Parts: sequence; structure tokens; C-alpha cells
Amino acid sequence: MRFLGSGASIQLRAVGADYRAVKVRSIVIAQALLLALAVATAVVANRPSDWQPIELFFLLLVFAVASDALTIEVRSIHIAGGFLALVLAMAVLGPLPAVTIGLVTTGIDAVRHRRPLPNTLANLAAFAVCPVVGALFLRAFAPEQESAIFALAVLIVFMVTVVLNFLMVASCLQVLSGIRLRDTIRTVLLPVLPSEFAIALLTASVAYSFATIGVGAVGLLAVVLFIFQYLIRTVITVQERGEELTKRTQQLASLQVGLLSTVLQTLSMRDAMTARHSAAVARYAREVAAMMGLDEREQDLIHTAALLHDIGKFILPDSVLFANRKLTDEEWELIKLHPEQGAKLVERIEGYGPVAEIVLHHHEKFAGGGYPAGIAGEEIPLGARIISAADTYDVMTARDSYRRPVSSEAALAELRRVAGTQLDPQVVEVFERMILERRVAFSHTDEADFESELAFEKRVADYARPRALAA
Repeated sequence: MRFLGSGASIQLRAVGADYRAVKVRSIVIAQALLLALAVATAVVANRPSDWQPIELFFLLLVFAVASDALTIEVRSIHIAGGFLALVLAMAVLGPLPAVTIGLVTTGIDAVRHRRPLPNTLANLAAFAVCPVVGALFLRAFAPEQESAIFALAVLIVFMVTVVLNFLMVASCLQVLSGIRLRDTIRTVLLPVLPSEFAIALLTASVAYSFATIGVGAVGLLAVVLFIFQYLIRTVITVQERGEELTKRTQQLASLQVGLLSTVLQTLSMRDAMTARHSAAVARYAREVAAMMGLDEREQDLIHTAALLHDIGKFILPDSVLFANRKLTDEEWELIKLHPEQGAKLVERIEGYGPVAEIVLHHHEKFAGGGYPAGIAGEEIPLGARIISAADTYDVMTARDSYRRPVSSEAALAELRRVAGTQLDPQVVEVFERMILERRVAFSHTDEADFESELAFEKRVADYARPRALAA
């Protein structure tokens, strides 16, 4: 892996330019020192026999340089198959030949792509330090190339130097370009580690085979190189497609849920009482759902349905919606249409089928006889039964209700009275504990309470995830 970067990555801006310049100079000096130390160590550790057979050195060098033609670039990181040749040079040659291959291939890459100096030094340092570390480790702990221990050591060296190489490059990337190391680890290193391990196994096999069949074993490197590039390219392609799909899903979620949020805000402008009432019902309903042991996704489902339960009131004319008189029978029949109209609106959003079902049935009665379907008991969705209790309580206690508000105690007494006929007794019991023990409340006069229940950004994120809301 190499640091790509560009000229723009080291351009200084007016704000913080001096600090940025200091960071760049520090990186250049640190990488130059690392490079010099690695080369000096390789020279000191060099033995004439490390270069034998010389044709093996040139074969690995050609493989390393040629692999750059198959390079993969992702998030300012350059992934090429040359590292395989580098590890084989560490294993079957020595530190100085391996460092030479690393520096030559990196230098050619820098000239070909005109890498900036800080980026080039970071790449040269990484491709000098890793070969020295790997070759000296193998020389110390696995000198016998015919042994199984040697193959295992090559495998370990491959994985360790891959990670070391990545960390050196990605750390410089964070300093020079501001891309966080943890983000680069998540998006670049982790997805390719399984493929790297598979290639490490093949590389260890080639290194082990060299002891018995000689240079011919390195011919397997071409196959290894092809497999490496194919696996990595496949992994990166799948990841990028997944990220693009996630991005598009997020955009769709923002659009879909944004439409609903706009409708709610519009409802608030037309009828602030109904909008605040919906937010209050949502707060109560979520708390009751949590106390009844429902999981977080079910709580979100019920909360969303509560926010939207009266959205069908858009169909009502102002003469009905704001009436401060007794309604006629015809007007009551019109009001009874709002659950169906609201459900039709909500079900148009993909995945909101269960929300629409709750909205549809929030005026059913536990003993039957409600509207629009007249179903009873557990035929009524649990979310609708919870919303029905919260709806009843808030209508009685809210000061901006269309009726004279009553105390919380009086409202709870009324809920107990209609438990078993209008409301689910179990829901009423939990609702009462929620009010008395948890002291849950909603301020109809506080705009922050209303906005917090809408929670638009969280709703978009939830909608974009794989959903339990799908019908």
C-alpha cells in the first residue's frame, strides 16, 4: 500500500498555514530519518550470499514493477501486488535486496505519478522499513527454508509487514490530508485483510517451495499476483458499491421522511393544537412501549405512528377542525374518515406499512364498535391500543385541547373507568404507572418538546437502516 495524495494535499491555506507547514516539515524530516535508518540497517546486515541467485532478484524486481500496472486506488491509498514480491525477497534473499526492490518500485511510481515530496518520502520509508524488519525477523527466527516453521514465519511476516506498511502510510495521510486513521482502517485495511491472509498463505507456500525446486517456484508468483489483484479488486468494488447504495438509501430516506416531516410542520402551522397533541401522544406511547418490554425498533415504530396518527385531519375543513360547537352527524362522519385518510398517506412511504396499520386502527375500541373496522381485543394492533390510551389522556389534560382540561388524576381515573371497553386494561395499567412513577409529561407550550419528538435526523438514519418496518 502506498500513499497517493496530490499536490493539493500540501498546499497551505491562510488559516493555520504556519501550523500546517510545520506539520509537513516534521513529516518530511521524520520520514527521511526513517528511510536513512532502514537503508543503513540493510547495508550493515547485507551478506554477499543474499544476492544469490541474482536472476531471482531481477525476477522479483520485474514482478514488483509490473504489478503497478494492476494497481488499485481507494481513499488515497494505492494497493498493488508488488508487496508479494517484496515479502518473497525478504524470505529467500535478504534485507538489502528486499529494500532495493521496495525503493526502486516506489521511486518509479513517484516519477510516473509525480507524487509530492512528503508523499514520496512516506512511501519510500514504508517500503524500506518493512523489508528490513521482515527480513531480519526471518533471518533470526526461521533460518532453515526447508522447515514448516519457515513457512509459518513467512506467513506471520507477510501479515505483520502489511499492517505496519499500512499504519505508516495511513498515519502520514492523516497528518497531511486530515483523513482520520480509524476511518482509513475501517474502509481500507479491514475489508482487505481476509484477502491479504489468503495471499499470505500462497506467498508462504511459494517461499517454502523455493528451497526444493529453486527459481522455478517463483513462477507461481504470477498466479499469486493475479489472484491477489482479483480478490482485492473484488473486495474494494463490493465495498464501494455498498457505500454508494448506502448513500443513495440515505438520500431516499431523507426525501421520504422529509416529506412526512414537512407535512407535520405544515399541520403545525395550520393547526398547532393537533400537531402538539400528536407529539405528546408520541412521547407517552414510546414510554409505555418501553415499559411493556418492546424492543427499540418497535418503540420507534409506535412513536412514529403516534406522530402521524392524526395526519389524516388535513382533509377536514376549518369549520370542522376548529369548531367550538357541537358537531353535526355529517361532520362526525367526516371526522371518522381521518384514520383511513392518514393511513393512505403514510403507506405510500416504502416500509411504513406497519405504521399505516397502527394509524388506521387508533380509534378502534377494545370491546369492539370503534372505527373504521370495528375490530376488538388483540385484533387491534398493540401500537394502536397504546396510542389510543395516550390519545385519550392527552385530550383530557392538554390546556390547548378543544375541551376543558382536567387534572392528571381525573384523567387516569377516566382511563381506568373505560379500561376493558374502550381501552386495553393492560395498557391502561402500564400507562398509569408511567405517569405516576416515571413522571413523564409533555409541555404543549414548549416548542423544544415538539421539535425533540420530531427528531428528524434520527428518523432519517433509522429509516435508512435495514428496517423492521417493512411490511
